[in-house]
Amino acid sequence: MTKLENFIQEDTILPFQLEHSDIRGRVGRLNETLISILSQHSYPDIVETLVAEAVLITALVGQTINLKWKLSLQIRGNGPIKLIATDYFAPDKKTGPGRIRAFASFDEKNLNHDEKKPFNELGKGYFAVLIDQGPKTDPYQGITPLTGGSLHKCAETYFAQSEQLPTRFSITVGKSNKTNQKNIWKAGGIIVQKMPKSAQSSTEVIQENQNILLSAADLLDKDENEDWNRVNFHIDTVDELELTGPYVTQKQLLVKLFHEEKPRAFEPRSIEFGCTCSPKKVKNTMSMYSSKDIEKMTTEEGVVTADCQFCGKHFIMDPSELGFDAENND
Repeated sequence: MTKLENFIQEDTILPFQLEHSDIRGRVGRLNETLISILSQHSYPDIVETLVAEAVLITALVGQTINLKWKLSLQIRGNGPIKLIATDYFAPDKKTGPGRIRAFASFDEKNLNHDEKKPFNELGKGYFAVLIDQGPKTDPYQGITPLTGGSLHKCAETYFAQSEQLPTRFSITVGKSNKTNQKNIWKAGGIIVQKMPKSAQSSTEVIQENQNILLSAADLLDKDENEDWNRVNFHIDTVDELELTGPYVTQKQLLVKLFHEEKPRAFEPRSIEFGCTCSPKKVKNTMSMYSSKDIEKMTTEEGVVTADCQFCGKHFIMDPSELGFDAENND
Protein backbone atom coordinates (compact mmCIF):
# COMPACT_ATOMS: atom_id res chain seq x y z
CA MET A 1 0.00 0.00 0.00
CA THR A 2 1.27 3.45 -0.86
CA LYS A 3 0.39 7.07 -0.18
CA LEU A 4 -1.24 9.13 -2.91
CA GLU A 5 1.95 10.89 -3.94
CA ASN A 6 2.46 12.13 -7.49
CA PHE A 7 4.36 10.05 -9.98
CA ILE A 8 4.03 9.19 -13.64
CA GLN A 9 3.40 5.53 -14.45
CA GLU A 10 2.85 4.31 -17.98
CA ASP A 11 1.97 0.75 -19.06
CA THR A 12 0.68 0.09 -15.58
CA ILE A 13 -2.47 -0.93 -13.77
CA LEU A 14 -3.03 0.87 -10.47
CA PRO A 15 -5.30 -0.98 -7.97
CA PHE A 16 -7.38 1.12 -5.61
CA GLN A 17 -10.23 0.93 -3.14
CA LEU A 18 -12.87 3.51 -2.26
CA GLU A 19 -13.26 3.12 1.48
CA HIS A 20 -16.44 5.18 1.82
CA SER A 21 -18.30 3.23 -0.89
CA ASP A 22 -16.79 -0.24 -0.44
CA ILE A 23 -15.89 -0.25 -4.13
CA ARG A 24 -12.67 -1.56 -5.63
CA GLY A 25 -11.13 -0.66 -8.97
CA ARG A 26 -8.19 -0.27 -11.29
CA VAL A 27 -6.81 2.64 -13.31
CA GLY A 28 -4.93 1.47 -16.39
CA ARG A 29 -2.74 3.09 -19.01
CA LEU A 30 -1.07 1.43 -21.98
CA ASN A 31 1.39 3.13 -24.29
CA GLU A 32 4.53 1.25 -25.37
CA THR A 33 2.80 -2.07 -24.70
CA LEU A 34 -0.05 -1.16 -27.01
CA ILE A 35 2.34 0.08 -29.68
CA SER A 36 4.29 -3.20 -29.46
CA ILE A 37 1.13 -5.27 -29.85
CA LEU A 38 -0.23 -3.33 -32.82
CA SER A 39 3.16 -3.10 -34.54
CA GLN A 40 3.15 -6.90 -34.91
CA HIS A 41 0.41 -6.46 -37.51
CA SER A 42 -0.74 -4.09 -40.20
CA TYR A 43 -4.36 -3.45 -39.32
CA PRO A 44 -6.62 -0.62 -40.55
CA ASP A 45 -7.37 2.05 -37.94
CA ILE A 46 -10.91 0.77 -37.40
CA VAL A 47 -9.56 -2.67 -36.47
CA GLU A 48 -6.75 -1.27 -34.35
CA THR A 49 -9.27 0.75 -32.36
CA LEU A 50 -11.16 -2.38 -31.31
CA VAL A 51 -7.97 -4.34 -30.65
CA ALA A 52 -6.69 -1.51 -28.43
CA GLU A 53 -9.95 -1.46 -26.46
CA ALA A 54 -9.90 -5.25 -26.06
CA VAL A 55 -6.28 -5.17 -24.88
CA LEU A 56 -7.00 -2.57 -22.20
CA ILE A 57 -10.09 -4.44 -21.00
CA THR A 58 -8.03 -7.62 -20.78
CA ALA A 59 -5.29 -5.89 -18.78
CA LEU A 60 -7.79 -4.33 -16.37
CA VAL A 61 -9.74 -7.55 -15.85
CA GLY A 62 -6.59 -9.64 -15.55
CA GLN A 63 -5.54 -7.54 -12.59
CA THR A 64 -8.87 -7.90 -10.77
CA ILE A 65 -8.81 -11.67 -10.29
CA ASN A 66 -6.46 -14.05 -8.52
CA LEU A 67 -4.97 -15.21 -11.80
CA LYS A 68 -2.32 -17.91 -11.74
CA TRP A 69 -1.81 -18.33 -15.48
CA LYS A 70 -3.90 -16.95 -18.34
CA LEU A 71 -6.99 -14.83 -19.00
CA SER A 72 -8.28 -14.59 -22.57
CA LEU A 73 -10.94 -12.66 -24.43
CA GLN A 74 -12.49 -14.06 -27.60
CA ILE A 75 -14.78 -11.69 -29.47
CA ARG A 76 -16.47 -13.24 -32.50
CA GLY A 77 -18.93 -11.60 -34.86
CA ASN A 78 -20.59 -12.22 -38.23
CA GLY A 79 -19.60 -8.79 -39.56
CA PRO A 80 -16.45 -7.74 -41.46
CA ILE A 81 -14.42 -7.97 -38.24
CA LYS A 82 -14.59 -11.69 -37.51
CA LEU A 83 -12.43 -12.19 -34.44
CA ILE A 84 -10.48 -10.32 -31.80
CA ALA A 85 -8.45 -12.47 -29.42
CA THR A 86 -6.35 -11.41 -26.45
CA ASP A 87 -4.27 -13.25 -23.86
CA TYR A 88 -3.07 -11.89 -20.52
CA PHE A 89 -0.46 -13.92 -18.64
CA ALA A 90 -0.08 -13.46 -14.91
CA PRO A 91 3.35 -12.29 -13.68
CA ASP A 92 5.89 -15.04 -13.09
CA LYS A 93 6.94 -13.26 -9.93
CA LYS A 94 4.95 -11.26 -7.41
CA THR A 95 6.52 -7.99 -8.55
CA GLY A 96 7.02 -8.94 -12.20
CA PRO A 97 5.09 -7.55 -15.17
CA GLY A 98 1.96 -9.06 -16.62
CA ARG A 99 2.30 -9.97 -20.30
CA ILE A 100 -0.32 -9.41 -22.95
CA ARG A 101 -0.80 -10.13 -26.65
CA ALA A 102 -3.61 -9.82 -29.22
CA PHE A 103 -4.62 -10.34 -32.83
CA ALA A 104 -7.63 -9.80 -35.09
CA SER A 105 -9.16 -11.47 -38.14
CA PHE A 106 -11.25 -9.45 -40.58
CA ASP A 107 -12.65 -9.28 -44.13
CA GLU A 108 -10.79 -6.40 -45.75
CA LYS A 109 -13.12 -6.22 -48.78
CA ASN A 110 -16.26 -5.68 -46.74
CA LEU A 111 -14.75 -3.48 -44.04
CA ASN A 112 -16.33 -0.02 -43.82
CA HIS A 113 -13.37 2.23 -43.02
CA ASP A 114 -15.71 5.23 -42.59
CA GLU A 115 -17.80 3.60 -39.85
CA LYS A 116 -17.84 5.99 -36.88
CA LYS A 117 -18.51 3.17 -34.41
CA PRO A 118 -16.00 0.34 -35.00
CA PHE A 119 -18.08 -1.95 -32.77
CA ASN A 120 -20.74 -2.06 -35.51
CA GLU A 121 -18.28 -3.84 -37.81
CA LEU A 122 -18.45 -6.89 -35.56
CA GLY A 123 -22.10 -7.57 -36.32
CA LYS A 124 -23.86 -10.16 -34.17
CA GLY A 125 -21.88 -12.59 -32.11
CA TYR A 126 -20.48 -13.15 -28.64
CA PHE A 127 -18.01 -11.83 -26.08
CA ALA A 128 -16.26 -14.64 -24.20
CA VAL A 129 -14.00 -14.58 -21.16
CA LEU A 130 -11.77 -17.63 -20.65
CA ILE A 131 -9.76 -18.24 -17.48
CA ASP A 132 -7.12 -20.96 -17.38
CA GLN A 133 -5.35 -21.41 -14.05
CA GLY A 134 -2.85 -23.90 -15.46
CA PRO A 135 -2.25 -27.67 -15.23
CA LYS A 136 -4.64 -29.86 -13.23
CA THR A 137 -7.38 -27.23 -13.33
CA ASP A 138 -10.53 -26.97 -15.42
CA PRO A 139 -10.68 -23.87 -17.64
CA TYR A 140 -13.62 -21.52 -17.06
CA GLN A 141 -15.58 -19.84 -19.84
CA GLY A 142 -18.25 -17.16 -19.62
CA ILE A 143 -20.14 -15.87 -22.67
CA THR A 144 -22.37 -12.88 -23.29
CA PRO A 145 -23.81 -11.45 -26.54
CA LEU A 146 -22.22 -8.56 -28.37
CA THR A 147 -24.36 -5.78 -26.95
CA GLY A 148 -24.31 -2.23 -25.66
CA GLY A 149 -22.41 -0.59 -28.53
CA SER A 150 -18.87 -1.21 -27.26
CA LEU A 151 -16.59 -3.96 -26.03
CA HIS A 152 -16.42 -2.52 -22.52
CA LYS A 153 -20.23 -2.53 -22.31
CA CYS A 154 -20.09 -6.22 -23.24
CA ALA A 155 -17.61 -6.71 -20.39
CA GLU A 156 -19.96 -4.96 -17.96
CA THR A 157 -22.78 -7.29 -19.02
CA TYR A 158 -20.49 -10.30 -18.61
CA PHE A 159 -19.64 -9.37 -15.01
CA ALA A 160 -23.29 -8.76 -14.12
CA GLN A 161 -24.51 -11.93 -15.81
CA SER A 162 -21.74 -14.43 -15.12
CA GLU A 163 -20.01 -13.11 -12.00
CA GLN A 164 -22.87 -11.18 -10.34
CA LEU A 165 -20.50 -8.24 -9.89
CA PRO A 166 -21.76 -4.70 -10.59
CA THR A 167 -19.03 -3.34 -12.87
CA ARG A 168 -18.38 -0.10 -14.69
CA PHE A 169 -15.72 0.71 -17.27
CA SER A 170 -14.67 4.07 -18.64
CA ILE A 171 -12.25 3.60 -21.52
CA THR A 172 -10.69 5.72 -24.22
CA VAL A 173 -8.32 4.68 -27.00
CA GLY A 174 -6.82 6.68 -29.83
CA LYS A 175 -3.75 8.12 -31.46
CA SER A 176 -1.90 10.97 -29.84
CA ASN A 177 -0.90 13.90 -32.02
CA LYS A 178 2.56 15.27 -31.31
CA THR A 179 4.41 17.83 -33.40
CA ASN A 180 7.01 16.27 -35.72
CA GLN A 181 6.23 12.81 -34.39
CA LYS A 182 4.36 9.84 -35.80
CA ASN A 183 0.91 9.34 -34.31
CA ILE A 184 1.07 6.67 -31.62
CA TRP A 185 -1.66 4.66 -29.96
CA LYS A 186 -2.58 5.29 -26.33
CA ALA A 187 -5.23 3.74 -24.13
CA GLY A 188 -6.50 4.62 -20.68
CA GLY A 189 -9.36 3.49 -18.55
CA ILE A 190 -10.97 2.78 -15.21
CA ILE A 191 -12.83 -0.24 -13.90
CA VAL A 192 -14.84 -0.13 -10.67
CA GLN A 193 -16.67 -3.03 -9.04
CA LYS A 194 -19.09 -3.19 -6.13
CA MET A 195 -18.77 -6.46 -4.26
CA PRO A 196 -22.21 -7.98 -3.51
CA LYS A 197 -23.13 -8.43 0.15
CA SER A 198 -24.09 -12.05 -0.25
CA ALA A 199 -23.79 -14.70 -2.91
CA GLN A 200 -27.31 -15.91 -2.03
CA SER A 201 -28.99 -12.62 -2.93
CA SER A 202 -27.08 -12.50 -6.23
CA THR A 203 -28.14 -16.06 -7.03
CA GLU A 204 -31.77 -15.16 -6.40
CA VAL A 205 -31.49 -12.24 -8.80
CA ILE A 206 -30.04 -14.53 -11.48
CA GLN A 207 -32.82 -17.07 -11.02
CA GLU A 208 -35.48 -14.39 -11.28
CA ASN A 209 -33.95 -12.89 -14.44
CA GLN A 210 -32.81 -15.91 -16.41
CA ASN A 211 -34.25 -14.62 -19.69
CA ILE A 212 -32.81 -11.08 -19.59
CA LEU A 213 -29.35 -9.56 -19.56
CA LEU A 214 -28.56 -8.17 -16.12
CA SER A 215 -27.10 -4.77 -15.30
CA ALA A 216 -25.42 -3.41 -12.18
CA ALA A 217 -28.72 -1.98 -10.89
CA ASP A 218 -30.24 -5.47 -10.80
CA LEU A 219 -27.63 -6.59 -8.27
CA LEU A 220 -27.72 -3.70 -5.79
CA ASP A 221 -30.00 -2.82 -2.89
CA LYS A 222 -31.11 0.77 -2.20
CA ASP A 223 -28.08 1.83 -0.12
CA GLU A 224 -25.59 0.11 -2.40
CA ASN A 225 -27.24 1.65 -5.44
CA GLU A 226 -26.84 5.14 -3.92
CA ASP A 227 -23.09 4.58 -3.47
CA TRP A 228 -22.82 3.07 -6.93
CA ASN A 229 -24.63 5.95 -8.63
CA ARG A 230 -22.49 8.51 -6.82
CA VAL A 231 -19.23 6.87 -7.92
CA ASN A 232 -20.53 6.54 -11.48
CA PHE A 233 -21.43 10.23 -11.47
CA HIS A 234 -17.81 11.05 -10.68
CA ILE A 235 -16.58 8.73 -13.44
CA ASP A 236 -18.83 10.51 -15.93
CA THR A 237 -16.86 13.72 -15.32
CA VAL A 238 -13.53 12.31 -16.52
CA ASP A 239 -12.24 13.35 -19.95
CA GLU A 240 -10.08 11.45 -22.43
CA LEU A 241 -6.82 13.28 -21.68
CA GLU A 242 -7.20 12.56 -17.98
CA LEU A 243 -7.62 8.86 -18.69
CA THR A 244 -4.62 8.54 -20.99
CA GLY A 245 -2.29 11.07 -19.32
CA PRO A 246 0.49 12.05 -19.03
CA TYR A 247 -0.35 15.45 -17.51
CA VAL A 248 -2.54 13.87 -14.83
CA THR A 249 -1.00 10.89 -13.06
CA GLN A 250 -3.07 7.86 -12.17
CA LYS A 251 -3.05 8.78 -8.50
CA GLN A 252 -3.92 12.40 -9.20
CA LEU A 253 -6.87 11.14 -11.22
CA LEU A 254 -8.07 9.05 -8.28
CA VAL A 255 -7.96 12.05 -5.98
CA LYS A 256 -9.67 14.30 -8.53
CA LEU A 257 -12.53 11.88 -9.13
CA PHE A 258 -13.00 10.22 -5.76
CA HIS A 259 -11.57 12.43 -3.00
CA GLU A 260 -14.87 12.25 -1.12
CA GLU A 261 -14.82 8.46 -1.27
CA LYS A 262 -11.50 8.14 0.61
CA PRO A 263 -9.46 6.48 -2.17
CA ARG A 264 -6.67 4.13 -1.14
CA ALA A 265 -4.08 3.22 -3.78
CA PHE A 266 -1.95 0.09 -3.80
CA GLU A 267 1.25 -0.81 -5.61
CA PRO A 268 0.95 -0.38 -9.41
CA ARG A 269 1.45 -3.44 -11.61
CA SER A 270 3.39 -3.14 -14.85
CA ILE A 271 2.22 -4.54 -18.20
CA GLU A 272 4.28 -5.43 -21.26
CA PHE A 273 3.87 -7.17 -24.60
CA GLY A 274 4.71 -10.85 -24.44
CA CYS A 275 4.11 -13.86 -26.66
CA THR A 276 4.55 -17.44 -25.49
CA CYS A 277 4.89 -19.09 -28.90
CA SER A 278 7.80 -21.51 -29.39
CA PRO A 279 8.85 -24.30 -31.78
CA LYS A 280 7.73 -26.89 -29.22
CA LYS A 281 4.25 -25.37 -28.86
CA VAL A 282 3.84 -25.08 -32.63
CA LYS A 283 4.80 -28.74 -33.06
CA ASN A 284 2.33 -29.75 -30.37
CA THR A 285 -0.39 -27.79 -32.18
CA MET A 286 0.52 -29.33 -35.54
CA SER A 287 0.39 -32.83 -34.03
CA MET A 288 -3.41 -32.73 -34.21
CA TYR A 289 -3.24 -32.93 -38.02
CA SER A 290 -3.24 -36.23 -39.91
CA SER A 291 -0.43 -37.40 -42.19
CA LYS A 292 -2.53 -36.41 -45.22
CA ASP A 293 -2.97 -32.91 -43.82
CA ILE A 294 0.76 -32.59 -43.16
CA GLU A 295 1.47 -33.77 -46.69
CA LYS A 296 -0.77 -31.03 -48.11
CA MET A 297 0.96 -28.43 -45.92
CA THR A 298 4.43 -29.47 -47.07
CA THR A 299 5.95 -26.98 -49.51
CA GLU A 300 7.93 -27.76 -52.67
CA GLU A 301 11.07 -27.24 -50.58
CA GLY A 302 9.99 -30.12 -48.35
CA VAL A 303 9.18 -28.13 -45.23
CA VAL A 304 6.10 -27.15 -43.26
CA THR A 305 5.72 -23.51 -42.23
CA ALA A 306 3.57 -21.83 -39.61
CA ASP A 307 3.17 -18.26 -38.39
CA CYS A 308 2.15 -17.12 -34.92
CA GLN A 309 -1.07 -15.12 -35.23
CA PHE A 310 -0.13 -12.98 -32.24
CA CYS A 311 3.45 -11.94 -32.96
CA GLY A 312 3.98 -13.03 -36.56
CA LYS A 313 6.98 -15.23 -35.77
CA HIS A 314 7.71 -17.62 -38.65
CA PHE A 315 8.43 -21.29 -37.95
CA ILE A 316 9.94 -23.78 -40.40
CA MET A 317 9.64 -27.50 -39.59
CA ASP A 318 10.68 -30.78 -41.12
CA PRO A 319 7.56 -32.92 -41.79
CA SER A 320 9.29 -35.85 -40.07
CA GLU A 321 9.25 -33.83 -36.84
CA LEU A 322 5.47 -33.81 -37.09
CA GLY A 323 5.14 -37.55 -37.54
CA PHE A 324 4.97 -37.53 -41.33
CA ASP A 325 7.18 -40.00 -43.21
CA ALA A 326 7.45 -38.91 -46.84
CA GLU A 327 9.09 -42.16 -47.99
CA ASN A 328 6.24 -44.31 -46.67
CA ASN A 329 3.66 -42.04 -48.27
CA ASP A 330 4.91 -42.23 -51.84
